[in-house]
Amino acid sequence: MSIPVIVLLALFAIAIVAAIWAAGIYNSLVALRNRFKNAFAQIDVQLKRRYDLIPNLVETAKGYMKHESGTLEAVIKARNIAYAASQSAATNPADANAMKGLVSAESGLSGALSRLMVVSEQYPDLKANQNMMQLTEELTSTENKVSFARQAYNDSVTQYNTTREVFPNVIFAGVFGFLPAELFKIEDPTERNAPKVSFT
Repeated sequence: MSIPVIVLLALFAIAIVAAIWAAGIYNSLVALRNRFKNAFAQIDVQLKRRYDLIPNLVETAKGYMKHESGTLEAVIKARNIAYAASQSAATNPADANAMKGLVSAESGLSGALSRLMVVSEQYPDLKANQNMMQLTEELTSTENKVSFARQAYNDSVTQYNTTREVFPNVIFAGVFGFLPAELFKIEDPTERNAPKVSFT
């Protein structure tokens, strides 16, 4: 064999190894991206459950809180904004702007629910209503599930972002279009806790 043929074979072998290596990086990034998208889908399921509970909660409260229509309307409005934001984020959880919009809308909804719970404390008959107690129990359970799903999502996003940012993956991530994912975090420290929905 001549030297030029040996050089060509060596270059060809290096190119094959590099292609296999790049394919491995690409496949690991795809797997991690799919994992955090699935984790977001779990959040989305719990948020939809919460969004479905809120109108029932408001309807139950309406009969007792006739003079609090502004509070009830604010909850429904915040629920509708959060639902729209969740739909936008669900189409592409990798979209940082959609995730920021969802976080903002969820913060608004949590604030509106907290105000509803504070106002409802002034209505003993409402607090004793069996339907209201059941709805608030379901809402509390759902809030806990949202928190767990949010933690799993953030863990998946952190693993994805770390993998895409380490060298040499960062080079391939940029070439293949793997953008950083946004954590589902609450910016306002006063809104970090789930709204208190206890009537006991």
